[in-house]
Amino acid sequence: MSARTKPATVSRARMYEVIRAPLITEKTTNGSEHSQVTFRVSMDATKPEIKQAVEGLFKVKVKAVNTVTVKGKAKVFRGRPGMRSDWKKAIVSLAEGQKIDVTTGL
Repeated sequence: MSARTKPATVSRARMYEVIRAPLITEKTTNGSEHSQVTFRVSMDATKPEIKQAVEGLFKVKVKAVNTVTVKGKAKVFRGRPGMRSDWKKAIVSLAEGQKIDVTTGL
């Protein structure tokens, strides 16, 4: 068995690359009642990177990070078939008493 290694620290520039934008939908608003915030993140972002980025940018304590890769949809535009890009979202659970107001920005 290998010992767990602590992930390397993420630079401030990488933090801004990892966290793309907050997702504000009816479903994510219901998650805010349970201290959860949802972000659109970079496709190559890992859970430890996302955790460090949220803690570094918003000055909060993160309890857990769950990620979902959303597959792109096949769409038709002016009679031509196309494909939307895949993207990744992260559902970040905050520690008790922590809060992020996504409407104000950084």
